[in-house]
Amino acid sequence: MQSNENIDNQGSPEIRETSESRETREVKETKGVTEAKDAKENREPISPDEQVIGVKVDNNRKMYLYLTGKKQVSRGQRVIVETARGVEIATVVMSPRRYEKRDRDLKRILRVATEADLKRDEKNREKEAHAFEIGLEKIAQYGLEMKLVRTEYTFDNNKLLFYFTADGRVDFRELVKGLASVFHTRIELRQIGVRDECRMLGGLGVCGRELCCKSYLPDFAPVSIKMAKDQGIPLNPLKISGVCGRLMCCLKNEQETYNYLNSRLPNPGDDVTTPEGLRGKVHSVSTLRQLVRVIVETDKDEKEIREYEATDLKFAKPKQRRRDKRMDVSEEEANKLEEIEKMERKTLYEERED
Repeated sequence: MQSNENIDNQGSPEIRETSESRETREVKETKGVTEAKDAKENREPISPDEQVIGVKVDNNRKMYLYLTGKKQVSRGQRVIVETARGVEIATVVMSPRRYEKRDRDLKRILRVATEADLKRDEKNREKEAHAFEIGLEKIAQYGLEMKLVRTEYTFDNNKLLFYFTADGRVDFRELVKGLASVFHTRIELRQIGVRDECRMLGGLGVCGRELCCKSYLPDFAPVSIKMAKDQGIPLNPLKISGVCGRLMCCLKNEQETYNYLNSRLPNPGDDVTTPEGLRGKVHSVSTLRQLVRVIVETDKDEKEIREYEATDLKFAKPKQRRRDKRMDVSEEEANKLEEIEKMERKTLYEERED
């Protein structure tokens, strides 16, 4: 879920004047290339030996491409870039390489971060902690049903963002005015989903490792209960749900492999012919081991269960994968699973709308 409702508020004319004069003062104090020079360089035509790098802005898993211009940049360095939110400090995660796709309209980095830039970024982190406390006080003051998750300053302090979660829409216009009167800068409130909250805050999954969304996942992929069924995972809501309460993102990781392996197996209950020429019914299958347990009748008119490799059996390829009845769940668990699936569909719809 990522239902964003943004409101920018620059405050009264007096507030804007105070904010602009302070920003002008900070620009003069900041070392490095001026914005005018940077803008001029960005207008220069792309040279044949122009290189491109990949950068990630803090707290954002996506990688964005930028041109290096005439600057020497290496992986791991911090650089100053212009983004949709404003001027930001980012980390180079892809080493410089030849710029092949000339049809893409890429921006150039503004500069390599200086010592002054790094200190300013550290100071911004301290200011964010203070802004978070003020945000909590203001939310309580206006009695709004919302949970503040994180606050972020853009590098140039031109904007202060407040990320929050809520069950529905929240009228935060008065809150924006109250925050603008305190911080004297542009205020943006952004409503996020529970998955985005987990990505921002981080944590450990049931596997004991850092959450996928925090460590490496660039985007949230659609996940369904059918994936858990295909992989033979017990449909216990507590077992297939992540820290965020939604279906675990890692269900998507092996789905393609399970689809392929399942396509080579019969369904439980299907008729098969064994290598000995016996006809039987499938009792159960082991997807990963590609083994099939079959109920066959022996010469003594007795039934027994024998295990075969899937490639040794003859059977009609099933058009649709049927669920093993032995994995049926209780009515209470079924209701919980249905609720989880509804939330998944709602989240996917809202992400597409955004």
